[in-house]
Amino acid sequence: MNQAVNKNNPQASKEPEVNKFEELFKAPFLTIVAIVGYTYTGIKFMCFELWAQLFNSVSYQADKAYRSTTMKDNVLEEGELIYEMTKRKKKKEKVYKYSKATLAKLEKEKQQLVIDLQNAGASRSTNPHIYWFKIKEPSGKITTGTMSGLSKLDINAYLLNEGYEVYVIKTSPFIDFAYKDTSILGSKTMSTKDLIFWLTQLSTYLKAGLKLNEAIKILNTQMKGSKTRSQAFSSMSYELVLGESFSRSMEKQGNMFPALLINMIKAAEASGTLIETLDDMANYYTEIDETKKQMISAITYPAIITIFATAVIIFILTFVVPQFTGIYASNGTEITGLTKIIVDVSDFIKAYWLLMIVTVGIGITSVVVAYKSVKAFRTSFQVLLMHIPVVKNIIIYNELTIFSKTFSSLLKNNVFITDSMDILSRITSNEVYKSILYKTINNIVKGEKISEAFKDHWAIPDVAYYMIVTGESTGELGEMMQKVSDYYRGMHKNLVSNLKSFIEPVMISFLALIVGIIIIAVIVPMFSIYEQVNV
Repeated sequence: MNQAVNKNNPQASKEPEVNKFEELFKAPFLTIVAIVGYTYTGIKFMCFELWAQLFNSVSYQADKAYRSTTMKDNVLEEGELIYEMTKRKKKKEKVYKYSKATLAKLEKEKQQLVIDLQNAGASRSTNPHIYWFKIKEPSGKITTGTMSGLSKLDINAYLLNEGYEVYVIKTSPFIDFAYKDTSILGSKTMSTKDLIFWLTQLSTYLKAGLKLNEAIKILNTQMKGSKTRSQAFSSMSYELVLGESFSRSMEKQGNMFPALLINMIKAAEASGTLIETLDDMANYYTEIDETKKQMISAITYPAIITIFATAVIIFILTFVVPQFTGIYASNGTEITGLTKIIVDVSDFIKAYWLLMIVTVGIGITSVVVAYKSVKAFRTSFQVLLMHIPVVKNIIIYNELTIFSKTFSSLLKNNVFITDSMDILSRITSNEVYKSILYKTINNIVKGEKISEAFKDHWAIPDVAYYMIVTGESTGELGEMMQKVSDYYRGMHKNLVSNLKSFIEPVMISFLALIVGIIIIAVIVPMFSIYEQVNV
């Protein structure tokens, strides 16, 4: 059957052979086509696409760099523009011009100074005097000033060395009186804030390698604002140029620098620890300043509350109460008792307010003057305050903090005990503690212990006394005094904070009570008026 089919359809019998031939031919053909295709793609990539990609990449990077540089330049230009707009404008340098008559007068004064310097002006005095001078600054400005020195010749040499042209140098008893120490033209005492800044900056400049005289000159330029302070710095620079010691140059400035600092510097010069001492003293005055601020804060807050309460009460008595008095008079109401007292006080204040202000002013001035001038009054007043609850602890903690901190600094810098006690007695203004220190000096002279003067004294807490005893027995009195200072400084701070929190509700309650009594006293008669109207 199958053979018949194959005979009738010969193409069917040849089809498998054709398929086999196509398969044999198709495989190498496709391979060749693939090879040719990939070869073409590779050649195309190598000849065209690779170079196009490289070109695009380079172009992109170049464009990116250009844009970045351009933007950066724009930002820099904008920053430069803002800087020029916001920086401090440089003042136009002033040109000083003087008339021929003025120049001739200055030249004549200069010639007279030369003659004076060759004669009496060359002699040096044993004690420094204040010299008034007239100079021309490098800018051409004619100015005057004062400086302490031993002779006109020394002052002239110093001013010439500073680049000034000198015309006049003179001194007199009046100039000494007017400009020396605390005078009619102002005090030379440096504030604690300025002293801390001066010590900190001086230490920094010395650490940076500057010479002492150069550092003082920089600070003289940096700390502008006080003529007396500037003159003191110039005088110190002059003393250093002459070869005087740093501590001695400070001592010659009168009350400008505290005795404690001068003695510390003197001890540092002997031991070669000037920079360390400057840092210690800066820290010392910072702590003392903080303690004083706490003390002022403790006094200021209740003072402000008291003034406010007094103002409110006076306002009610002088403006509110008279309104009710007019109502009582118009209705014929008789006032008695507490209401009459309030009305009488109101009438008295309105009639004699000027006399009351003058009396209060004289009273306050008298107390202040007596406190500063009369030792017996000051002592009694301080003892009274130191026996008032809470207030006594504030005063005692404050005094012990300053005393122990100062004593510790003196001992650490090897200042003699007798000198330390003398300095401590001048630091405090409290006569009670001054008497303790004088007693301590006497005990030292007699060969007794320092702690004996603090034993069984009501102004010295037992904790402080036993810490001093421990420091003496162990030979670490300086370290122990520092611990005493830290302890009572913390106690003082906590007490002030608690006191401020306690005073506010107490003062508000007191004010409310007084105002309430006044209001009730003036309103009660209104009820009788109301009853009369109803009848």
